[in-house]
Amino acid sequence: MSRTPIRAAFGAAVALALLAGAAPAGAATGSTLRPQLEAITAAGMPGVFAQAADGRHRQSAAAGVADVTTGAPTRPGMRHRVGSITKTFTATVLLQLAGEGRLRLDAPLGRYLPAYAVDGVTVRMLLNHTSGIADYDHVIFATDASLEENRHRTFTPAELAAIGLGQPPTNAPGATWNYSNTNYVLAGMILEKVTGRTVAHEISRRIIRPLGLRETYLPGTGERIHGPHAAAYIPWYDGVLADFADYNMSWAWAAGEIVSTTGDLNTFYRALLTGRLLRPAQLAQMQTTVPWVPGAPEYGGYGLGLYSNALPCGLVWGHDGLVLGHATISWHSPDGRRQVTVAQNMTHYVAPGQPDPIADATFAMLTAQLCGEQPATTRAAVRPHLADTAFRR
Repeated sequence: MSRTPIRAAFGAAVALALLAGAAPAGAATGSTLRPQLEAITAAGMPGVFAQAADGRHRQSAAAGVADVTTGAPTRPGMRHRVGSITKTFTATVLLQLAGEGRLRLDAPLGRYLPAYAVDGVTVRMLLNHTSGIADYDHVIFATDASLEENRHRTFTPAELAAIGLGQPPTNAPGATWNYSNTNYVLAGMILEKVTGRTVAHEISRRIIRPLGLRETYLPGTGERIHGPHAAAYIPWYDGVLADFADYNMSWAWAAGEIVSTTGDLNTFYRALLTGRLLRPAQLAQMQTTVPWVPGAPEYGGYGLGLYSNALPCGLVWGHDGLVLGHATISWHSPDGRRQVTVAQNMTHYVAPGQPDPIADATFAMLTAQLCGEQPATTRAAVRPHLADTAFRR
C-alpha cells in the first residue's frame, strides 16, 4: 500500500459524486451484512464492523482484523473514535437549550462570546457551517511530524478558536457552506457559557445517560480508549501501518471527541429522529439544510449538526466522522426504522483522484442496507470518502 503524505484537514468525510455502481434498490438487507463487510476488507480495509437495523430487527457483524500484528479479529461491539459525529451531540444540546428559551439560534456570536465576536456571524451559522470562520486543523496538523508531536498535547478550546479565527475567512457570513471544526469549538464554548457546566457534563446528562448509551463517553485528555477497540491505522512512510489509537483528543473537543459503538450510535440517532431528544420545532430547525449542490435540495444538505443525503430510496439522515485512523458513518431513514452505522480502522490511505475501492464497497453496503426493496427516486448522492483527500499535500 503506497504512502501518501498527510496535510491534515479534519472535516466531514464526504465528497459529492454521482451514484454509480452502487447496490441496486432491490438489494437484500439483514443477512447480507457480513458478506458486505467482507467486501470492504477484501478491498483493503484492515478491519470493519457495523450494526444495521430494519424496524425491530438488528444485526451486528464484523470482518477483518482489529490488530494487524496480533491478528486479533474485529468484534461488532468494539468502541471507536467517532470523530465529527460528536457534532450531532453538541448541536442537540444547543437545540435543547434553544427550546428551553436559554439560547437564540439567530443571536450574534458576540452575545455569548464577546471576545470571539465576528460581525454577521450567528449561532445558527456555526451549527450549519455557513459562518465563514476557517478551520484550525490544517494549522495544528501542518506536517506529518505534527501527528506525533500532538499525540500527548492538550489544546484548550480558547487556543483552538483563536487559531481558527486567526485564519482568513472562507466566505462572508451566511453566504455559503464551508465545513470548519472551529464552528463547533465555538459552539461548545457557548454551551458552557449558557449552562455553566462542561460540554462532557451536559452531553452525558442530557443524552448519554437518558438513552442508556453505556459504551459512549467523552475522553477529555485521556489518551486511551477504554474497553475493547481496534487499532487506528495510517499507512506510514516505511510501509507499515502506524497506530494512532492512543491520542489526546482535546484537539477535537466538542467537534469530534466522542468514543462510542455502532449500537449506541443507532440508538442515539433513532431517538433523535423520532423526537425523543428534541421538540418538533427544534428538530425541524436541525433538519433545515444548506444544500450540498446549490439550488438542488433533492440531493440533501447540511443542517444543524445533522445532514441529509440522497440515496436511491430517498433522503437519509445522519453524520460521519474521521479522525486519525478511525472512520465512522451513521445513516438513517427519516423515521429511524432503517439504520446502519459502520466503523473502520484505517484512514488516509489513498491519494487525491485515485480509485478508492474501499469507499466503493462501503457505499454499496450503506445503500443496500438502507434502501432494501424500496423504489429508486434519485441517481445522486453525497458519497462517503473515508480516505478524506482534503488531508493531502
